[in-house]
Amino acid sequence: MKTSNTMAVLFFAAGIALPALTQQTGVHRTDLQRHDLSIPGWETIQARVDIDPGKLAPNHRHPGEEIIYVLAGTLEYQLQGQPPRTLKPGDVLFVPKGVIHSARNVGSTEASELATYVVEKDKPLVEVIK
Repeated sequence: MKTSNTMAVLFFAAGIALPALTQQTGVHRTDLQRHDLSIPGWETIQARVDIDPGKLAPNHRHPGEEIIYVLAGTLEYQLQGQPPRTLKPGDVLFVPKGVIHSARNVGSTEASELATYVVEKDKPLVEVIK
């Protein structure tokens, strides 16, 4: 596994310094794999996202779908237009393309998810929404 520079580039493009963001939000991301799909212009990215206790991955969206599998801890997800959902290890969540969402660790230990993105290539993976 390697820590990706993808988030640094994306948050820099959004005007946010990654070290400051991760220190402030307590969100840590490790890219696991990235592959082109057989559909031209699309790729899949798989990453592990760890969130410190009480911390928030702020409102954001992606240029494609996100499939979430909770590995550890307790995470509360807020998807635009839907009530909050609290997930525990083994639970899954589907986030449609472009839907604004956030994730908060509501537990007392680090929470982790396996995030699989099916996204348009050459677009920022994360767009932070203020």
